[in-house]
Amino acid sequence: MQMQLVLMHNEMNQLLERDSETYDHSVRVASMAKVMAHGLKLDPKQTYQLVNGCYLHDIGKLRIPMEILNKPSGLAPHEWDLMRLHPTVGANMLKEYAFIDQEIIDVVEFHHERWSGDGYCAGLKGQDIPVFARICSIIDAFDCMISRRSYHRGLTVNEAIDQLVLNAGTQFDKQYVHIFIQQLNLNE
Repeated sequence: MQMQLVLMHNEMNQLLERDSETYDHSVRVASMAKVMAHGLKLDPKQTYQLVNGCYLHDIGKLRIPMEILNKPSGLAPHEWDLMRLHPTVGANMLKEYAFIDQEIIDVVEFHHERWSGDGYCAGLKGQDIPVFARICSIIDAFDCMISRRSYHRGLTVNEAIDQLVLNAGTQFDKQYVHIFIQQLNLNE
């Protein structure tokens, strides 16, 4: 586990230097994952896997061109195609290290899958999506929704909750949406 921590620290320092906005987002997502892990009564190993999978979920953005990451307007279709590769790229980066837990790699690889099967990159659906990736997708989307970006004003917490609830059962696992809202003491 010590080797995993060193690797994660090195990779995330690179992300911080390259794209501090994505790094800060990753820290927030990991922090909320820790709250979820506590609420779900995960054991220490599972907590480690969920939190660190969430921390590393966007590590593949290290390989996305800066002009796409920092584009102040919406992305063109070909730019979205490149951006959508970041889960696979990130998982492949982590797979180079035999000591990284598969559960962490699964979070990175599958955090953009949708409950309905309309996500990317593998088109997984429902229970086929690893549980920690399902949880990460909710936390990731919530943080993106409430964050102010050059191309997005940021929703209020209540507006973001409404979006999570509206998309529970299609984009997100309904069970974990409700647990997430409860754990963060957000009003439903």
